[in-house]
Amino acid sequence: MNIVLVGYRCSGKTTVGKLLARELKREFLDTDRLIEGKTGLPIHLYVSQKGWRDFRAVEKEVVSHVASRDDLVIATGGGVVIDRENVRNLKKNGWVVWLDTGVTVISERMNNAQKSGEFRPTLSGADPLKEIERILHERMPVYELTSDYRVDTDRKNPEEVGQAIMRVLSQRYKSSDTGGL
Repeated sequence: MNIVLVGYRCSGKTTVGKLLARELKREFLDTDRLIEGKTGLPIHLYVSQKGWRDFRAVEKEVVSHVASRDDLVIATGGGVVIDRENVRNLKKNGWVVWLDTGVTVISERMNNAQKSGEFRPTLSGADPLKEIERILHERMPVYELTSDYRVDTDRKNPEEVGQAIMRVLSQRYKSSDTGGL
């Protein structure tokens, strides 16, 4: 079984995913980094050159591949859940955790990322705060339907988010007949 992290940009999927992978002694994969490796370009450049349709096609290939593997911790791109086939593939062999992060926190994290040199462009060219509000509002119901577990990350550091996930995962396995992680 894979542990799959979903949520909006800057919700902490990569950071928490690395912590979980280390704790569980599993391989960590970030679908955005795999896409960049496959295309040879940072995502924002690939999208500006090829468009969102091509990006989503590459994303679908990457998701299909990682979802067919086992015992991974997978951080997904923020929009992976908008494609039903991606969701089906990830859920076949995955326990999906939604890192639920509010607009204000996402905006702060994006600003901090920009200040530290990480390029986090808007997805549509719109005002960043308005874009976050709009897209998050559109995706929240999908994140909710997709996830097996939700963690509110607004007032938690990555370690606390990871611990919350580990607690639920531990309880889940104690109550099942699988015998452990």
